[in-house]
Amino acid sequence: MAASHTNICIGNYLLERLKQLGVTKMFGVPGDFTLGFLDLVEDCQGIDWVGNCNELNASYAADGYARVKETSIGVVSTTFGVGELSAMNGIAGAFSEHVPVLHLVGVPSTVQWKAKPMLHHTLGDGRFDAYTKASSHVTISQAAITNTESAASEIDRVLTACITAARPVYLTLPTDMVYLKISAEPLKTPIKPIWPQNNVETEKFVLDDIMKLIAGAGDQVVILADACAIRHHVRMELGELIQKTGFPVYAAPMGKSVVGEDYERYGGIYVGSISHPDVKEKVESAKVVISVGAIKSDFNTANFTYNIPEMKYIELHSQYAKVQYAHFEGIGMKDLLPKLTASIVALNSPSKNAPVPKLEAVIPQDASQEVTQEYLWPRVSKFFQSKDVILTETGTSSFGMLDVPLPSGAVYLTQILYGSIGWAGGSTLGAAFAAKECGLGRTLLFIGDGSLQLTGQELSSMIRHGLTPTIFVLNNDGYVIERFLHGPTRKYNDIQPWRWTSLLNVFGGEEGKTCKSYTVRTRTELSTLLDDPAFAKSDKIQLVEIIMPRLDAPRSLKATADLSSKSNKYAPT
Repeated sequence: MAASHTNICIGNYLLERLKQLGVTKMFGVPGDFTLGFLDLVEDCQGIDWVGNCNELNASYAADGYARVKETSIGVVSTTFGVGELSAMNGIAGAFSEHVPVLHLVGVPSTVQWKAKPMLHHTLGDGRFDAYTKASSHVTISQAAITNTESAASEIDRVLTACITAARPVYLTLPTDMVYLKISAEPLKTPIKPIWPQNNVETEKFVLDDIMKLIAGAGDQVVILADACAIRHHVRMELGELIQKTGFPVYAAPMGKSVVGEDYERYGGIYVGSISHPDVKEKVESAKVVISVGAIKSDFNTANFTYNIPEMKYIELHSQYAKVQYAHFEGIGMKDLLPKLTASIVALNSPSKNAPVPKLEAVIPQDASQEVTQEYLWPRVSKFFQSKDVILTETGTSSFGMLDVPLPSGAVYLTQILYGSIGWAGGSTLGAAFAAKECGLGRTLLFIGDGSLQLTGQELSSMIRHGLTPTIFVLNNDGYVIERFLHGPTRKYNDIQPWRWTSLLNVFGGEEGKTCKSYTVRTRTELSTLLDDPAFAKSDKIQLVEIIMPRLDAPRSLKATADLSSKSNKYAPT
């Protein structure tokens, strides 16, 4: 039923709200408590059902979709109990990394919910709310549709929380509520994020404090960009700050690609003690560091080794600001950044002329034909194009990508904070859908052989929907990041080898027609493939197995693993 009618069923009300938010794909696995609603989804003009191989992959896909389609949200639909618990790990990762996802759960009817019979998918003890309580720890807001009077307001409430906080929300829809009618009148008013307005006097005080520090810093002011600049929608405001001030800018690992890495004032990735020496020196010697959207987790800071004294540190966040030791709650960066930019432009700070190290990818010129980590990342960086969507898995690929530049307009996704192995495989499905919708380019996944074994089933969903990502499988025979953390020769870090080049055919592709697979063992073979225009076109799904040394890792991974293993104290001293 169209949204303009006086009344609309609850299920369609929800779908209309999702369409208003720009959602065109819904991920998930059908279950008996969702089937009535899924009839509405399948008949809905504007939202496509994407069936996944399992609920965990579906939640990863919703996460990837939301990361690429920054103006929308991801949606995953699961059934009560067994389905929602399978998805919860992916929802937790989205919560951890500030990604807006709706977890929609089909639950038993309101009659059954009250009577609490020993239904399938329950724990058998009458605790029908057990899963809701569990989800409350990994979602920012929860709602249960239990009557027609509050259905619309509850849907609107959780969706507003989702887009405001940039975090997942949880909504249960009983089987007998899907088709009940409610007023469509609220749909005439689109929902929007509710960001609190900065207090004028406090904001002016904060701005004055920041400007005093900048004025006294001479040409020693730098900007440090991080992930929440993307998640909390200040990419444009940050871009204006960077362009109009000309200040040197660096990024944390989770903030990679928030700044165009071919910009002449961009210097590279700052990651504490394991940063490139030139980057480390420039950031840590600065008199003022303006941090925008920081997430100071262990892997994002090289095990908390930021060497930036608080006296020099300004932090801007979505809900608060910190200037040296002072914390200003309720002063958000969305409103503050434009005013800060205008003030700095008026100051005409000499930091706009401070030298910035040039980020370059240098390909080793030794005679070896072995595809090492040191060789791979600079070489594949030459393959990247503007508007590519590039995903890396926690491990060798996410660390390997740190020191190579991406072209302007490229979108980079990785999961550094939550670090759920296999995330990138499932997330690629959602990212590839979103890339098409946003007019972006190729979708490129770099993932280890161990990681892809967790979520490789979703390659079949990519084939089913005609998506054409290119998957680079780093075949180094096991869990390499774990080997460097501890137990390099232990059997628990080993995996069963797969026949990778047969996988796309097994999942329904036709070699040479709808898919293409390759194995490269040497640098010459890799370069030849990357230089092939037909391969670079990415007009079909492709899988490239890259044979790599078993005990080889990027420089930054080795350093981080060493710091982490010392902190974890795996063995007695």
